[in-house]
Amino acid sequence: MNNSKALEFLRKAIRNRLEKEMKGNNVPDPEFHFEGPNGAELIRFIHENKLTTSEVIVLLLALVPHIDPGFFSGVISAYLPNGGDFPEFGGVKGKNHRGILPTGETVMYVLAGMDVEKRMEVSRYFEEDHVFSRKSVLYLERPGHGEPRMSGRLILDEEYVDLFTSGKISKPQLSSDFPAQRITTELEWGDLVLQEKTLSGIMEIETWLKYSDELLNGWQMHGKIKPGFRVLFHGPSGTGKTLTACLLGKYTKRDVFRIDLSMVVSKYIGETEKNLSKLFDKAANKDWILFFDEADSIFGKRTTVRDAHDKYANQEVSYLLQRIESHAGLVILASNMKANIDPSFTRRFNSIIEFENPDMAERIKLWKNYLPPVAKLDHKIKVEEIARKYHLTGANIVNVIQYAGLQTLGKNSKTILADDLLKGIQKEYEKEGKMMRLE
Repeated sequence: MNNSKALEFLRKAIRNRLEKEMKGNNVPDPEFHFEGPNGAELIRFIHENKLTTSEVIVLLLALVPHIDPGFFSGVISAYLPNGGDFPEFGGVKGKNHRGILPTGETVMYVLAGMDVEKRMEVSRYFEEDHVFSRKSVLYLERPGHGEPRMSGRLILDEEYVDLFTSGKISKPQLSSDFPAQRITTELEWGDLVLQEKTLSGIMEIETWLKYSDELLNGWQMHGKIKPGFRVLFHGPSGTGKTLTACLLGKYTKRDVFRIDLSMVVSKYIGETEKNLSKLFDKAANKDWILFFDEADSIFGKRTTVRDAHDKYANQEVSYLLQRIESHAGLVILASNMKANIDPSFTRRFNSIIEFENPDMAERIKLWKNYLPPVAKLDHKIKVEEIARKYHLTGANIVNVIQYAGLQTLGKNSKTILADDLLKGIQKEYEKEGKMMRLE
């Protein structure tokens, strides 16, 4: 059953309802058959989730505007020869979309007609424990203040629109509705040089990613332990916090999204909570890793309430704490200073991992890891000596090598000169307000 046959099934279901309600004809409900060609993602989803015929209708009602904008109007017009409104069917007009956009009222009419008891049962398709909600497939948009809940638009998640129409899911893009950006790395675990206690903490996260589902379900720990895993990475800039998050995603085959806090935090009352709600709603039931960099800008210590602004700032922190605690995935907060994070957050972390500045042995390994294998070093350069004298982080070392490498290429050479390397080190010291004596 391909998409055209699916729409024909939906068309028949709507017509049958119209025949019953408007003409009094007792026509049988159409039957849905779970079959289709290989690669039909819509049918595969229906089959894997064992959707009932009614659930299939709800799913198709949400999908059809993305395939055939005139679908609903075409079906209804035959039953309204003189035109006019049809409020029982529900639906709204969009800003750009010229057809009818289905609402919860549309679902009620198609599934239950005007049978009050059956109409009341329709709300179960939008409850939190239903597969549509658990897998973030579709939902009812919140209507205007004071309007009936079922008058909200029926929204199919963009990822499922992609999956059912093109056969693949596109990654969400940074926008006002999704204030996060996917981050990746080409590096490997061997490129990350960390102390043993830091690596031990990271292995704890890997263990959770691997066995959390079995712990909750196989060991029946639902309700006894909180869902999700909350981690604080703290330590100086450039010590590997972001790279670690990327590598965790890479080796557990999970997408990592870095939250753009500048797009989340708003000076307007209530907007920060709204932005956070969009983020966590989108991330619900996804195997994503949420990475809050420079997290103390929003997870910082709560202030003494002196005015309305302080009151609402504290409410934002409380709301964020609530959403993080209820999120079932991995959330990583990164901060340069642990002391900046509100204690009410630190008590709720499953793990707190410190990223320290590398010692001499670690700096030697970092230099050797990142120096390009095709380049030669000036005979004056002794990596061990450079690592002993100059206390740099991994990020600093990469910047130094980039600077020296560009200087070398600009001279049509493959030999990195000591002067260029030292100049690169000096630039890194100056950026951090440190003084360095060139030797």
